[in-house]
Amino acid sequence: MTTPEPGLPMAVPAAEGLPTRVRIHEVGARDGLQNEKATVPTETKAEFIRRLAAAGLTTIEATSFVHPKWVPQLADAERLFPLVRDLGDLNGTALPVLVPNERGLDRALALGATRIAVFASATESFAKANLNRTVDEALAMFEPVVTRAKAQDAHVRGYLSMCFGDPWEGPVPLPQVVRVCRALLDMGCDELSLGDTIGVATPGHVRALLTALNAEGVPTPSLGVHFHDTYGQALANTLAALQHGVTTVDASAGGLGGCPYAKSATGNLATEDLVWMLTGLGIDTGVDLGLLTATSVWMAEQLGRPSPSRTVRALSHQE
Repeated sequence: MTTPEPGLPMAVPAAEGLPTRVRIHEVGARDGLQNEKATVPTETKAEFIRRLAAAGLTTIEATSFVHPKWVPQLADAERLFPLVRDLGDLNGTALPVLVPNERGLDRALALGATRIAVFASATESFAKANLNRTVDEALAMFEPVVTRAKAQDAHVRGYLSMCFGDPWEGPVPLPQVVRVCRALLDMGCDELSLGDTIGVATPGHVRALLTALNAEGVPTPSLGVHFHDTYGQALANTLAALQHGVTTVDASAGGLGGCPYAKSATGNLATEDLVWMLTGLGIDTGVDLGLLTATSVWMAEQLGRPSPSRTVRALSHQE
């Protein structure tokens, strides 16, 4: 045990063979803001990203090069990315961006993006709602994107939505998820993010999926997890993933975000809540919780509402 700094939990390492360090894949600037009704100014987004980097986050998803018709909040990708691109040179901050197709890839590469992500679905219903394609048609669309990105030495992440449950189809069979994960890896993705898009996963389900993926040759180091807190299970599910050996966890500063195509999806796992738990477990993240909390308080002020993160509210004396 170590004596905590003021405002931090006591570090009491657990005995389950947890990792010593976790990389947080911060999605607040993209996934967190994409569903906002009011337009967030480009300069505010850039300042948000810079503050997140100053707080110690080393992977910050910056934006998405989708057609503005589908996600109007991210229509400023061409303006935003050049405003933060220098963070990679200044402190090595990784700035991944989402691309839906080859046109999106062209736009991202033209601005110097070196980390891209594609977003697939484990279910037909969500693939139709989100991409207007079948699962296999979407995979066929992503294959040349991944191939071209790798040819440009870009790092490629594959997002997979609806890994645990779908609002139209219900629970998702494990082999269905494994098949799409395997296809994304086979086409060249460097890592996968397993998305609990509507927040219905439980720890046993998480362990079962990770075990099934390993059995089909999907290595744990290539996996990250992306939980929503709809039923208050995000931290418990994260702990289950860490116990399995996962060391990459997606989170959103202040708990921002949902999904514009799945109305039952509430906010992402809050980065502050995650850092609080990991700090208490003696797991290093490199994140300054005080600076991160101040950033989320500032962003909540820009959005005109309090942060949904319990840790932010507690540390900023909002409850």
